[in-house]
Amino acid sequence: MKIILAAGEAVPYCKTGGLADVVGTLAQKFSRLGHDVCLFLPKYRGLKNVPARLERVSIEIPDGSQRRSLSVASAPLPQPAEVSGSLRLCLVDDPALYDRDGLYNAGGKDHPDNDLRFIVFCRAVLEGAKALGFRPDIVHAHDWQAGLIPGYLKRHYWGDPFFARAASVMTIHNMAYQGNFSREAAALAGFGPEDFNSEALEFYGKTSFLKAGIAFADKVTAVSPSYAREIQESAERGFGMEGLLSKRRDDLVGILNGLDVDFWNPKTDKRLPKKFDARQAAAGKAACKKALRDECGLRQEPQKPLAAVISRFDYQKGLDLAIAALEPRLGSCQLAVLGDGDSGLAEAFSALAQRHPGAVFLRHGFDEVLAHRIYAAADLFLIPSRFEPCGLGQMIAMRYGGIPLAAKTGGLRDTVFETSAPGRCANGFLCAPNDGADLARALDRALAAWGTPDWAARVSCAMSGDYSWDKSVPEYLSVYESALACRDKSGAAR
Repeated sequence: MKIILAAGEAVPYCKTGGLADVVGTLAQKFSRLGHDVCLFLPKYRGLKNVPARLERVSIEIPDGSQRRSLSVASAPLPQPAEVSGSLRLCLVDDPALYDRDGLYNAGGKDHPDNDLRFIVFCRAVLEGAKALGFRPDIVHAHDWQAGLIPGYLKRHYWGDPFFARAASVMTIHNMAYQGNFSREAAALAGFGPEDFNSEALEFYGKTSFLKAGIAFADKVTAVSPSYAREIQESAERGFGMEGLLSKRRDDLVGILNGLDVDFWNPKTDKRLPKKFDARQAAAGKAACKKALRDECGLRQEPQKPLAAVISRFDYQKGLDLAIAALEPRLGSCQLAVLGDGDSGLAEAFSALAQRHPGAVFLRHGFDEVLAHRIYAAADLFLIPSRFEPCGLGQMIAMRYGGIPLAAKTGGLRDTVFETSAPGRCANGFLCAPNDGADLARALDRALAAWGTPDWAARVSCAMSGDYSWDKSVPEYLSVYESALACRDKSGAAR
């Protein structure tokens, strides 16, 4: 197949969150399976790992009553000799829109013209494909930044023979981020009043880019099976779009994210003071924990487990509940925290560290090397999210022999199991989402199990799990085939 992937970010070029990991990985996986892939991103300031030589094509797109001139800069990316597919990086280049600090915001505030920035991006993806002569079978849009693309295909390009065989797929990475703008943004994007309604772009009087993708795409995916169900069932998870999502239930599929298991591998990780695999987990983690305690100023108390938080500081993550549950139990465990975000949560973690010197370590921001060392040292990994579309932290922790204590929601529910069942073993501890008392009870169960054969069995189960993309990538390709089947007999996507 010929596949367009369009997103606001992708590794190794730019990243603010897990969206980038997913998009960048899928681009590589699809091309190595023999498909031809064009990965479209905005040409932001400060992109990394961009090829030195870029080919440019000029394009024009509607801009109100005028035409906007810009370009797409692209380059083929090298592939192993045995790979029959191809991968091309395509950068939508409009310096007035993208050559600035921050992908979506700067100084803590969203760019005020984000509606225009991603209207231009979405339209430029399709015009850029035409200019490059890349006629897609699948156009895969990720999150609100690319959400208008399925709408453009249905409303503006339905009669264009270049896209006659193209079907669209929309992936929801987090319903909390919807790209909601003024009513006027719909007209700015070129949609008529007939599309400004509750079945298409309109969302409580605003124009929603995410809703456009959900409404117009041939198929919709979410990043875990449980999250796909949850966003249809309640306003708390669906953020007001649960009605539309339920209406599209037959076209909505949950596909669990995976990890780059070569990058996250304790057996080969050069960042660790001692590498280890499942057979050497006890000794390896003990050595990593001793080194981390020295590095972070934690007391050397080998009889106590080390709990860890590596997270964006956000209400979604339930970290306020974690602080309340942990503090009375810091005589029985220690805590290492790496993250940044909400100022109130950052201050709460700072105060906790000040009250418990030697028992709590806090590092603001994100440090890739330190993250690897914390994952390798941690006995217990806390992720008590109020909602969690997928979550990668719990998978990374388990890969490094850490036991997750997670809320039973979204992708956490699909990857963490407190009890054994046919076909799966116990690998963690669970609590109800948004329930501090239940989180405290789960923490007590985890601390009681520490150092017992039950704990060792959970570690063995966690480290033996398959967290790769090997299952998920074929599921995406199956969705693509299903989307292609939605085309009518003339070959045009409906």
